[in-house]
Amino acid sequence: MAVTEEGSTGAASRAAAARVVHAVVDGGRNLDRALDEARSGLPQRAHAELQAWTYGSLRWWPRIERQLAALSARPLAELDRLPLALLGVALFQIQHSPIPAHAIVDESVAATRLIDAARASGFVNAVLRRYLRERPAIDARVLKHPVGRYAHPRWLIEMLQDDWPEDFQHILDAGNEHPPLWLRVNARRQPVAAFEETLVAAGLSAEPSPFVPGALKLSAAVAVDAIPGFAAGAVSVQDAGAQLAALLLDLQAGQRVLDACAAPGGKTGHIAEAAPGLAELVAIDNDPDRVALIRENLERLGLTASLAAADAAQPRDWWDGRPFDRILLDVPCSATGVIRRHPDIKVLRRRADIAAFARQQSTLLASLWPLLVPGGRLVYASCSMLRAENSAVIGDFAGRHADARIVRPLAVPAGLGRTRGTEPGLYLIVGEAGTDGFYYACLEKTTTTV
Repeated sequence: MAVTEEGSTGAASRAAAARVVHAVVDGGRNLDRALDEARSGLPQRAHAELQAWTYGSLRWWPRIERQLAALSARPLAELDRLPLALLGVALFQIQHSPIPAHAIVDESVAATRLIDAARASGFVNAVLRRYLRERPAIDARVLKHPVGRYAHPRWLIEMLQDDWPEDFQHILDAGNEHPPLWLRVNARRQPVAAFEETLVAAGLSAEPSPFVPGALKLSAAVAVDAIPGFAAGAVSVQDAGAQLAALLLDLQAGQRVLDACAAPGGKTGHIAEAAPGLAELVAIDNDPDRVALIRENLERLGLTASLAAADAAQPRDWWDGRPFDRILLDVPCSATGVIRRHPDIKVLRRRADIAAFARQQSTLLASLWPLLVPGGRLVYASCSMLRAENSAVIGDFAGRHADARIVRPLAVPAGLGRTRGTEPGLYLIVGEAGTDGFYYACLEKTTTTV
């Protein structure tokens, strides 16, 4: 396996990246799972570039696909998809990497043999060389179209424009950025200031969030094993916006708390850290493999919770009849607020998914509400930027339940988040305050009967 002057494993890495992109775009695979399989065929030194190339290609895929259409004399639907994925990876590299263009072209042509598409070598060579010759004209044409300009699917551009007419451009542009690495300091172990000193001693630097106590943003992203104290549970990786969930619960000693849809366990760990005197913390998820991730996270932190693989929408299968004082419902959603971390969302999600998620979210709310003690609080959380999954769901639920009162909790720091007129809940706009995109709504149960 040849290594190029840039330290790349060359054609082999490009072939692997093409297979991953093809698996996501045409096979509907999850990016991280496809990446895990692809890494096994490459040396360790190639893993970082494989991740960078696949994440980058999918981040810009809506634009790249339009560029490919402009470069091909035949409709893309008539072409072999794996060579197209290889071309997409190459176009990403030409536009966003320091690798010389001639090396990208040569190694992409060589990679056609490794993906069993040697007959496409001439086509790959011709398309890439045409792009290098005509790049300004091709890009100008593609960027005139909203999909090319924003590098998001058209349906999502339209929905965001409807929901956020003054902010949709910022939201879309932020979705193409590389996200920062946020840490959550385990206050049980040491004060935030002390951990900042630990980072400095390790040659790292971070700045605290002005809004979320315990949240530190690293100046430069590093692997988790390079973060001092991570393995010992002194710190966790968690976006500052996600850290708001535990604060909104208003946790007190002696409470019984449910973390529904809890995997992979970041919020579960934060709840356990923030309130050591809880009577019980119950965390459930409907995927047994993901419940194992919750357990691993808690073990790293030296914390415990009652875990179960269960469907939150079917309490009769797992609930013991004892009510909860607090419920965190982190709903399944489109994840359109975390696209910058999961660019495969751009090709895996469809417009029809949004209504399906909204129905599921409404079902979960209605199923868990009876489990909440009168006077208790349910925090509804999503990482979607779309009204249909957020304020519309909460508004509809509150309108149907006389014992549900929507509150703006005092725990929300001034200057953090947005409201939408008289609609319920709080939105964290992706990129603002450095956080991902989130929605939160706090519902308190009154003594009024329905």
